[in-house]
Amino acid sequence: MSTEPDAHPAPAVTTEPATEATTALADSLLGSYFVSAYPPFSQWTSDELPAYRSALAAPRAGRSAPFGLYVHVPFCVERCRYCYYLAVDAAPRELVASYIDAVIAEAASYSGSPALTDRHVGFAYFGGGTPSLLTADQIERLFDGLRQRSDWSQIGEITFECAPRTTTRGRLAALRTAGVNRLSMGVQQLDDEVLERNGRVHRVEDVEQAWGLIQEAGFATVNLDLMVGLRGETEASFFDSLERTVELGPDSITLYQLEIPLNTPLASEVRGGDTEALASWATKNARLATAFERLEAAGYTVRSGYTAVRDTSRHGFQYQDAQYAGADLVGLGVASFSYLAGVHQQNLATVPAYLQAHRDGRLPLGRAHRLSPAEQLVREMILQLKLGAVDMARLQRKYDLVPERVFAEPLRQLETEGWLRVVDRTVELTRAGLVRVDGLLPRFYPPRHQDVRYS
Repeated sequence: MSTEPDAHPAPAVTTEPATEATTALADSLLGSYFVSAYPPFSQWTSDELPAYRSALAAPRAGRSAPFGLYVHVPFCVERCRYCYYLAVDAAPRELVASYIDAVIAEAASYSGSPALTDRHVGFAYFGGGTPSLLTADQIERLFDGLRQRSDWSQIGEITFECAPRTTTRGRLAALRTAGVNRLSMGVQQLDDEVLERNGRVHRVEDVEQAWGLIQEAGFATVNLDLMVGLRGETEASFFDSLERTVELGPDSITLYQLEIPLNTPLASEVRGGDTEALASWATKNARLATAFERLEAAGYTVRSGYTAVRDTSRHGFQYQDAQYAGADLVGLGVASFSYLAGVHQQNLATVPAYLQAHRDGRLPLGRAHRLSPAEQLVREMILQLKLGAVDMARLQRKYDLVPERVFAEPLRQLETEGWLRVVDRTVELTRAGLVRVDGLLPRFYPPRHQDVRYS
């Protein structure tokens, strides 16, 4: 996510002509890597929005089952060089206020839907952007508005993203009062030179100050995000950052490998031939594997292809686990994603369009895709693999399809290559497979979704 700006200039874009060698390197670095949905977003269309409306209009079997909320807060002061999330820089207070009103109104529109009647919110995630740019008063208004429009009485997990420079005592108090019990702060690295090189606005001293305030506030679970492969990172700088992060003692540490989607400022630089100080995928995979080993030596347990936690019984991630198991999710806010009764939906992807939908009194629906039972099986198979293991018997009971037959060829290939093993109907990724899991997942796609544009 993006955070506040600093006074330091971003790296200049190289204007020298790209050579054949730099072009080849750029091609190997560019593009989306992290798989968050299936089928790929490029396959979702506005023509399929009636399927989502039908899903909302149909009462769900097992009406007492919980569902989740994702709330997108798109505001930042400056976009990071590698950021591909929808973000609005330097938004005036009036725009933020209007946006909060629209999100609350969107939640109210969902509250009367037959698919959600008599169901409670089981988990919620507030992402961005930089949600911690909201003032304490705005945080209170947003949470109060949402709670009044859906049943939060049995909620188990509320995650809120924050950035070091916007983590203040007043905001943290408002989040604690609102019931947030899982705080996630984007650190990326504890190296000022690397942070500056990548357009991050905070510095190490900001992280240290924010960490003190977070500890003082006493959240049940605190996650710190790091990134592997940032521009200018060295082996020494990355592992020094990791060790310093471990010394802070967070409950959870998430490590994302840098990807360079085509809509990022960094991608423009790479296309221009500026590939200096960017790590290859082989280097990023190797650093992540070693990082997991060091975290395990420090007492953490690896629980997915990205995250290690101190105590698996206390420091889970319900938002992730429930989604990966096929739970319903309602996305609120601009460009947010929903998944309901086997139908994907993404909201309108610009703030003006989103706010206009609010003024018109309609849901801000953008594009959708109804998954067939076979596609739902693929979706759950690949998302579960991100957690390191898949119970094939469970998938067969749920979808009445035999996963070993459906995925026979990719399973055979990946086991031969050493990325996974199948033991007693459980597919287990090896550690080498786990650290490159997103690169392996497209192998499970049917031919029509192979080699299509991701987003």
